[in-house]
Amino acid sequence: MAITRNKKKEIVEKASDILKKGKSFVFVNFTGLKVNDSSRMRKELREKGVGYFVSKKTLLKRALSSTNVEGDLPDFPGEVALAYGDDLIAPSREVFSFEKKFKDAIKIVGGIFEGKYLNREKMLSIATIPPLEVLYGQLVNLINSPIERLVISLDQIAKKKN
Repeated sequence: MAITRNKKKEIVEKASDILKKGKSFVFVNFTGLKVNDSSRMRKELREKGVGYFVSKKTLLKRALSSTNVEGDLPDFPGEVALAYGDDLIAPSREVFSFEKKFKDAIKIVGGIFEGKYLNREKMLSIATIPPLEVLYGQLVNLINSPIERLVISLDQIAKKKN
């Protein structure tokens, strides 16, 4: 069934609003994803603060043309959705976790990060950045490591003298 002109305008306006309000965007190819899996994925994304918007490619491209994003728009194979959020890394990380769950059904095809179009490889590198809590733990370990080695060295010197 064809979409009316008014419905198309609504979709483009909604996509444009999402693009104005969000900070990070991931273009998702979801060809072959079952409806049950799609519903479960949307629910889990919503719980993590990530929105998910499905649109026709032409309407999404029309909304993207009104933005001032640098670079070249990646190709959109198959069906395309837009995952977005206020956190810079959360959309790509969460979609990547679903990409691992549903191997052939979902795939990151590109995205927008800090006002630039990025290809799949760059979005995957962003998706693999650890969560903030893990980074804090790594920083504490990095700071603690030299102190720990100094204490071990002093202990070994003390054992040699005794």
